[in-house]
Parts: sequence; C-alpha cells; structure tokens
Amino acid sequence: MANWPSKRAAEVLDYSVDWSAVLAEDGDTITTATWIVPVGLTKGDEQLESGVMTVMLSGGTAQTTYSITSRIATAGGRTHERVNSLAVT
Repeated sequence: MANWPSKRAAEVLDYSVDWSAVLAEDGDTITTATWIVPVGLTKGDEQLESGVMTVMLSGGTAQTTYSITSRIATAGGRTHERVNSLAVT
C-alpha cells in the first residue's frame, strides 16, 4: 500500500495512479477503470489519460486514514489493483 500526501477535510485535491509502466510491460490497454472510495470521502471528477487514473477527493474525518482502491481491467484480460492510503488531518 502506497501513501498519498495527506489532506485536510475541507480540501478538494486530486490523486493519481500511473498504470503506464504496467501497461507497457504487458503491451496492453485499459478497457475499464474504477475507483473504490470508502464512506466518509467524496469522489469527484475522474480522468483517465495515457494510463494515468486521476480522481478528485473531498471530505473525510480529521485524524482518519482511508484506503482508496484503483482497479483496471485490460484488453488482454488482466485485472490490476492498487490500494493507496490517504490520511485526513
């Protein structure tokens, strides 16, 4: 699990996962991209560009750490998943 830079509850910030190295290694492309955001955080706009998934996150409870999952499915039939830790201060 990787740690993202923390945020304050009142902030709305963007966070990303770069899948480009995995895709290049497999010679593959993303067919679906999904963010799994726990209750307490609010998922805003999402973007997928050149293998990089980005999501806007807001809210959260101070002194709480959340796990956010980025999941992709590829044209080659692979499923990849990464979990990132986000502390709200």
